[in-house]
Amino acid sequence: MDLDDLLPPKRPTGAGIGESLETLSVAELDKRIKDLEAEIIRVRAELDRKRRHEEAARALFKS
Repeated sequence: MDLDDLLPPKRPTGAGIGESLETLSVAELDKRIKDLEAEIIRVRAELDRKRRHEEAARALFKS
């Protein structure tokens, strides 16, 4: 068995924050913006879910 078989698979990194944009085409930059906007929506949804969970836990322990 190889060590790589034991490790979890690596997730693709996608658009890296702060990377040089000079070599990207207009189409690539447009796609990057769309990908980042989709990621922002995903992160905000998770943040909202976690905030609701915290509020529910606080309410449970208040009573």
